[in-house]
Amino acid sequence: VAPAAAQPSADDIAKARAEIGAQGRQVVLAAGRLARQKGFDVLFEALIGLRGRGLEPVLALAGDGPMAGQLASLARQTELAVRFLRHRADVPALLGVADVVVVPSRWEGQPLIVQEALRAGRPIVASKVGGIPDLTGEDGALLVRAGVPAALESALAAVLSDPSLAQSLGAAALARAGMLPSEADAADAAIAGYARMAADAGRGPA
Repeated sequence: VAPAAAQPSADDIAKARAEIGAQGRQVVLAAGRLARQKGFDVLFEALIGLRGRGLEPVLALAGDGPMAGQLASLARQTELAVRFLRHRADVPALLGVADVVVVPSRWEGQPLIVQEALRAGRPIVASKVGGIPDLTGEDGALLVRAGVPAALESALAAVLSDPSLAQSLGAAALARAGMLPSEADAADAAIAGYARMAADAGRGPA
């Protein structure tokens, strides 16, 4: 369960927007460890494809990891507008800036950024892998096949070019957030699990 976060102030969001330097362009937010699992190389290919559709958003990429140098080199070679933000403690403010949150992972558990984006009511485009569909449900995000740049490109283009779709996805995300378990729910489930294990151990082998 993602820990509850305070709502960012208008000043917090303005500061994050200024740092990203979008200058009137749309902002795509991605966050996570810069490793192959997270599929950010696939995202870069999708962003290149968006140019052919007349869409050139700024990618705000929060995180660090072993692929940082490779991704920075790719951004220079392709002249993509990418802001490498490294590790951040102000994700709620970044979410306030984002026009869409993208989670292009090749495989996943239940990523915190999806939960945070749902709570912030942001439009989400994500890979249909691991626990992501369980978090978003059918309506809380546009889910695409993992590792396929064209699928990711099409979903991002749909959100970035259609304000009504973006608005409906944001509203659905916020509604879905209300169904997420709380920290207390997670703690109760863990305690119940340990209690079952202890009871099974006490009974011994069948």
